[in-house]
Amino acid sequence: MPEYLAPGVYVEETSFRAKSIEGVATSTAGFVGQARFGPTQGLPVLVTGFEEFQRFFGDGNDLLFAGVPTTNHLAHAVRLFFENGGKRVYVARAFRPAAGGSVDDSRSVSPAVSVLGSDRFLRARFPGRAGNVVVQVQAIRSGNLLTGSAGSRSVMGVRLGDVVEAITAASAKNRLVAKAGADAVEAANIYSVSFDAAGRPVLTNAAGTLDQNAASLHFVQKITVDLSIGPNLDGSTGGRVEAIQRVSTHPDSDQFLGRILRHEDPAAGIEPPADRSQRLFFDAAAAGLPSLPAQRTSFARDLLTGLVAAAPLTLSGGSDGILADSGAFTGGGSGHDASGLAALAEIEDIAIVAGPGAAALATPDDCQAVRDALISHCETLRYRFAILAGPRDADQALIREVRGQHDSKYAALYYPWLVAGAPGGARETVQYSPEGAMAGIYARSDIERGVHKAPANETVRGILRFSRNVNKGEQDVLNPEGINCLRFFEGRGYRVWGARTISSDPEWTYINVRRLFIYLEHSIDRGTQWAVFEPNNEELWLKIRLTIEGFLYDVWRSGALLGARPEDAYFVRCDRTTMSQSDLDNGRLICLIGVAPTKPAEFVIFRIGQWTADASII
Repeated sequence: MPEYLAPGVYVEETSFRAKSIEGVATSTAGFVGQARFGPTQGLPVLVTGFEEFQRFFGDGNDLLFAGVPTTNHLAHAVRLFFENGGKRVYVARAFRPAAGGSVDDSRSVSPAVSVLGSDRFLRARFPGRAGNVVVQVQAIRSGNLLTGSAGSRSVMGVRLGDVVEAITAASAKNRLVAKAGADAVEAANIYSVSFDAAGRPVLTNAAGTLDQNAASLHFVQKITVDLSIGPNLDGSTGGRVEAIQRVSTHPDSDQFLGRILRHEDPAAGIEPPADRSQRLFFDAAAAGLPSLPAQRTSFARDLLTGLVAAAPLTLSGGSDGILADSGAFTGGGSGHDASGLAALAEIEDIAIVAGPGAAALATPDDCQAVRDALISHCETLRYRFAILAGPRDADQALIREVRGQHDSKYAALYYPWLVAGAPGGARETVQYSPEGAMAGIYARSDIERGVHKAPANETVRGILRFSRNVNKGEQDVLNPEGINCLRFFEGRGYRVWGARTISSDPEWTYINVRRLFIYLEHSIDRGTQWAVFEPNNEELWLKIRLTIEGFLYDVWRSGALLGARPEDAYFVRCDRTTMSQSDLDNGRLICLIGVAPTKPAEFVIFRIGQWTADASII
């Protein structure tokens, strides 16, 4: 209660309305699969377009596992997700190094380049052949920074850790004769900037301090480095070139190469770079950063001259690893060490989960294990729904066998696969599992109609055809078992023709009913956190009822619930009839909510008969 201790007028704010519940997003997806590049651990990357996916995870060209080209299912699932209406997807990369290798060993290295006595100071940030790149290096010089008159000259416009080039008459001649070219760098001319007690710039190198008033000193230029990274050695990155401009080689500079291209290390307190899609990082341990000022000055000089002299730098040896097993998809760990599905568990916003490429693993046991892991993931976290696929060449008997291995109200199974054009024209067509396209259709339906609309009778975009033609007779067998068929209809195109979960419980037969309840439960969960530790009395119960009834009224108005009146569509009870004295004594508030969901018109039946003019309808 407010305190009133002195006479006066007091103005207070109060509320005369119930707190509102904002519906959670249901269209955000989470994918786990193998890619050509990108992080293998830590929080998944949020991707809002296929071009952004390519920056982080490489293009859609084939992965090379032990010399065998393998379809890049994850990349094409993401592409189809966006083509079919998806807006946001979190991507967790599954990576399995070759036998005896590790994630670090599979990063690209530069064995042909020796700078600072190490051939590993610049490394690919993540494993994968997409890290095999050529790095062009160019020294960039500013204008003359030397100002003032004879006897009082000084260098202006410099900061701590800047690297400058001092040009005298002799050094200018040597530079032009011995090493012609704009990138020529003479080690003897390189100085580092520090400041004295009076704040005046001091230029030093291994030979000592530069006399800025020397008659032989013509001009002083700040010198930085531009790096041009790419394209990939095998030309498979679509010609992407990454530019890192105006970086310094001195460790004290804000623009130090090792700071701009740092590699995140939570244990050491090193934060990730501003752009996690950078393909290179500076290996400070391999470079051996010195601590003494004089040594850091020499380090900056040697790194600058070494980079320019060694350019272009070729990084090679990166590997895509080998075909993942179920363990790579399932992942493990937490926080910065999380991988696979365990990494997706760290993100609360995800509502749709899939493992593109899992249906093409080496053994049926691995495929089944990943499907089980996806189902367990959704059942454990409660507010997610899994999209599953059967094997590539499954027929009616095999897809029924796959369906028989699972029973869950948190997953749906789709059949058959999709056929689309291959990237780069290497092959005419390629078969892709349907998870990515279906996740996009889920998102499209949610955005355009609402989560209560079954994601069926929707066109599948971005494909040429389905891998098998499913006719009505086949679907008569598959549909009752919860296998959602993708079918072609003359004049209506390629459509999703099923909306069932793989649950044996008739209460949860339909996808939209299950996902509607996920939406309601998650929204109420998130929107009523304010009630925790409030006094558990009639006032709180009334606030809870008004809050939830207001939310359900909006849901009913959107057409998600049956009933001509709100009282026919839902009820909310939170009073002495839902709680005993024991519940109150133990701090429990129990609210009973009932809703009447709309179910899809899966079977539309028109009864037609003959009648005469004098007949009547009873």
